[in-house]
Amino acid sequence: MISKGSYLRQLTASTIQMRSAPVDKEIDGSSPPSVFIGSWNYPDVYAGPMITAAHGNTSIMDTPESWIPGNKTQEEIIGYRLNLIRGKQQVNAAELDTRFIGKLQEISLSADSVESEVAFSCTPTGTTFSEEHTPFGPSAPLDRFEIETGRWDRDLEKVFYDTDMKAADAVADLHRKGLLFSSIQKAFSVGTMGCGRSRHLVPTRWAITACDTTIGDHLLSEVRKYPVIDTWRVHEFSSLHNNYAVLLMPTDWQYEWSEAFLHVLKNEELVFSDHEGRKKKTAYSPLGGCYYSCKMAVLEALAREQKQAGAIILREALHGYVPMGVFNVRENVRNAMNQSPQEFEGIRSALSHISRKFTLPVSRFIEEGELLRNAIRMRQCTLRDFS
Repeated sequence: MISKGSYLRQLTASTIQMRSAPVDKEIDGSSPPSVFIGSWNYPDVYAGPMITAAHGNTSIMDTPESWIPGNKTQEEIIGYRLNLIRGKQQVNAAELDTRFIGKLQEISLSADSVESEVAFSCTPTGTTFSEEHTPFGPSAPLDRFEIETGRWDRDLEKVFYDTDMKAADAVADLHRKGLLFSSIQKAFSVGTMGCGRSRHLVPTRWAITACDTTIGDHLLSEVRKYPVIDTWRVHEFSSLHNNYAVLLMPTDWQYEWSEAFLHVLKNEELVFSDHEGRKKKTAYSPLGGCYYSCKMAVLEALAREQKQAGAIILREALHGYVPMGVFNVRENVRNAMNQSPQEFEGIRSALSHISRKFTLPVSRFIEEGELLRNAIRMRQCTLRDFS
């Protein structure tokens, strides 16, 4: 069977026909604020700002937390992202004491959009789509890069100057204070957190998963102390050509993420699943960063309610879906958890409810999902009950 990684490479390749507006070799505009750190050839990576030709408050272009609550369409989101132009310069991830990195840190710590001027060595070209990070428009090496300094976010500034605080503690503390995940991740990626000389640049893709994992681990330590829910619950949400169902079980914490891709490219009906029991998963999930984004979003809601539960999350991506980064999973699951749940006496009635909302038969998720199969077996149901 094809792996999820191979399938997504085919899927992202199919989006190449999407184009941004024409770009000049010089841009006078604003950074939302936004930066991007590549992972190729680490530790010698390409890093730089992302800038649009628009002036003023451009924060909407790099604030994923606002897109789904704001009912932004997939086309609007892609439009924001493809109008962000990436400038890049090769740097060493451990060498932070340069004017160039200082400017990237200034952008990432800023409380507002940052007025910027850039000149490229050639005309920026191309677009980038990924399941791991949000898309962006053309890119090119930088010849010149200037910014206007502004006001830093107070909490990010405090962490920047605290060189005795571990990066993981800084990430968790900022999340507790209510900072946007996107702001925490950007500041983390440009080496503004951690103890002294341990600070370094972290590629954007890695930083996203690192922050999801760190926040999730801290939340799980809290959730394990709380009482277990006493009913079966289903939270649901649909947006951006995706359907989500979060099945919460009256058990100690355990977790399974199952996702289906239905007729996105052609006639495929693919289901991928991964899980962890009461012990934390140690190896990196073959399902990529979305496994950790979803886990964090569910734990965030359970910690807020001061409850514990087992969680099985089902997702189906339908025709029209475009990979736009793991924010798609994190923010959809967050919105699902903000919906009032349907309550059920058992797994049979809970799954029957989901089956009426989903396109793919629930039996296909059961075939792929080990935790889901075990939950059904323990309650003496059969696959035939859900076919």
